[in-house]
Amino acid sequence: MIAARRLIVSGRVQGVGFRFFTEEQAWRENLHGYVRNLDDGRVEIVAEGDADALERFERAVRRGPIGARVEACEVIELTPARRATGFSIRA
Repeated sequence: MIAARRLIVSGRVQGVGFRFFTEEQAWRENLHGYVRNLDDGRVEIVAEGDADALERFERAVRRGPIGARVEACEVIELTPARRATGFSIRA
């Protein structure tokens, strides 16, 4: 089953390699979407793919890379677009 989610991650998630970590995890799970820093210090992630892979990805994101401190992760369910776009870091 295909699923899609928007995650808004807060805490110490900018300046610690969080976007690169997220991109690596997404590629590992064959997910599509993007990650980007928000002006308020949070990180936005939009990811789509196999529901089980998305669950594993979300667990990894909630843990984050060494040096990060995830304090909260807001999850919004989305309607899957079903487009193979790859996963990218956006400015």
